[in-house]
Amino acid sequence: MESQYAILAINPGSTSTKIAVFKDNIPEHEFVIRHNTDDLSGFHTIIDQREYRAKLIQDTLLAVNVDMGALDAVVGRGGLIDPLVSGTYEINAEMLKDLQSTAKAQHASSLGGIIAHEIGEKYNIQAFVVDPVVVDEMDPRAKLSGYPGFERVSKFHALNQKAVARRCAKDMGKDYEDCRFVVAHMGGGITIGAHKYGCVIDVNNGLDGDGPFSPERTGGLPLEPVVRMCYSGKYSEKDMLDLVVRNGGLKAYLGTNDAMKVERMIMAGDSHALVVFQSMAYQIAKDIGAMSVTLEGRVDAIILTGGLAFSKRLCSFIKNDTGWIAPIKVYPGEDELLALAEGALRVLKGEERAMKYADTIAARDQKAL
Repeated sequence: MESQYAILAINPGSTSTKIAVFKDNIPEHEFVIRHNTDDLSGFHTIIDQREYRAKLIQDTLLAVNVDMGALDAVVGRGGLIDPLVSGTYEINAEMLKDLQSTAKAQHASSLGGIIAHEIGEKYNIQAFVVDPVVVDEMDPRAKLSGYPGFERVSKFHALNQKAVARRCAKDMGKDYEDCRFVVAHMGGGITIGAHKYGCVIDVNNGLDGDGPFSPERTGGLPLEPVVRMCYSGKYSEKDMLDLVVRNGGLKAYLGTNDAMKVERMIMAGDSHALVVFQSMAYQIAKDIGAMSVTLEGRVDAIILTGGLAFSKRLCSFIKNDTGWIAPIKVYPGEDELLALAEGALRVLKGEERAMKYADTIAARDQKAL
């Protein structure tokens, strides 16, 4: 019997830390550790939470008798580090320095790599990150925005997009590297990527306001009224950033970022809620069409994923507008712990080579050729 690998996956979010212990790609233990506002209020920065979250992870695993020394690898969610090509990366000194940088550690995901590195050092096991949000395989033509200094950057749900694209390819009896997909990750933020033979050659920056509006993000806005708001004297820089990232989309139009609540509003006969929901689907469909153009119209499948993909109503709206382009495949949710484990497992089994952070720029540029 082929030996199995024990892998610990760590995915920190703003108010929770998700962890799981896998034997190969089968979860043996899985936990969501919640952090309330009072727990986090005493920390000035994301990095300050490191010791607090690491202890909770250790205590949670010890309570179910996980032998940390028997692990073959630990893998964490990567943060807003330098752009890199897709893959599984060893957490080396250069990466650790950037993960700990105040300038780059703007999201709790940075703690995934930091804590994974500490566990790896303590128990002498390999430590990795897989497909951080900064994966950059964009066609150079996709980066110009219309004004120098405002180049489009690649920030998207790389981990889940890549994982579901691989699963879809496998379900179709193909290799991901032989496929052309449009993948729409639909959650609190929405990113839509054109996947061409293993590279995401174009994608909207869902973190910074590009693309469709979502449950809580504005998406792309007409710029002139935004500029006028900025100089009106009524709003601070924080107010404007909160508007774009946290208080837009469904929340702005309907007072909630809960898509299930919006569906209940629609079922109760709220015509305005229906129009807003249809408009979100319409914008998603338009961007799917745009990404299909980047694939020269030759698309093997359109993949809908993320939490909003559980909505049959939303998916049906999108299917009606885009089903003529390619078959629609729906993979609801975002099983990021499994995606992390699968990335580490490919390296442990020798199916991929672990990449080094120092080589990312050269590797990315070479892959884009």
